[in-house]
Amino acid sequence: MKNKFVHLHVHSEYSLLDGLSRVDNIFKHIKENGMDAVAISDHGVMYGVIEFYKKAKKAEVKPIIGMEAYTTNVDHKLKPERGKFKNFHQLLLAINEKGYKNLMKLTSIAHLEGYYYRPRVDRETLAKYSEGLICTSTCPQGELPQMLIEEGYIKAKKVAQWFLDVFGQNYYLEIQRHGYSKFVGDAGSDEIKRSLAEMQQNEDTINIGLIKLSRELGIPLVATNDAHYIKKEDASAQDALVCIATGKNVSDFKRLRFIDTPDFYLKTPSEMKELFLDLPDALENTVKLA
Repeated sequence: MKNKFVHLHVHSEYSLLDGLSRVDNIFKHIKENGMDAVAISDHGVMYGVIEFYKKAKKAEVKPIIGMEAYTTNVDHKLKPERGKFKNFHQLLLAINEKGYKNLMKLTSIAHLEGYYYRPRVDRETLAKYSEGLICTSTCPQGELPQMLIEEGYIKAKKVAQWFLDVFGQNYYLEIQRHGYSKFVGDAGSDEIKRSLAEMQQNEDTINIGLIKLSRELGIPLVATNDAHYIKKEDASAQDALVCIATGKNVSDFKRLRFIDTPDFYLKTPSEMKELFLDLPDALENTVKLA
């Protein structure tokens, strides 16, 4: 592949009321910026996969079929009182036909058996249908990053070891650098500034832990940008989508906000290289995966 970076964590318009990126525009942007492969990883669903695949072939871009699944720390058939269980995000990418079929099985089980606020699967089900799939530690809402934040390195290491035992060489530690602190100066309130500072602290904790786990357990790093829209200037439109999804107003400060951190876009290879100058292996592994 000619490109030096491949986007592996991408939400299309099929991440309903969360992803803004139209499938056609994804490929247009990818081609314009010298990339020749890209993944689709919508939240819990594969609605967009067929359109994505067909249009990727037409655009002469390699399609990587995936999903950002939801996993839970209880039996997914159970529906305990909210607050007595946890849901996590889980990025999965199909290596081959078997992996593609397993993605379909996982999302079907998640909707038919595990739907409770989100379409969920438990660890046992994930392990059962793990063949043919690449698995990453995912975004800050993944099980491993959450463990690093809440419980510390020792317990996080046990989580990483479980995934390593299940997925073997197909398990990667996904590192992101959205740099929340650089947006503090533009924050509209002290509350937003505190929120950004907390998110930056969590990101630092996660990344320090991931790098240490990578070196200690031999799990490769892979760099991603959690892309919910195509260009930086699209952040306000995506923020409005989130408001519709959560029943909030754009002017509300106490809500899930994307407008304060317009960094969740399809960055160029040069932008990603600048972010990860100290971790060239994390960039190289995106191309390796593709």
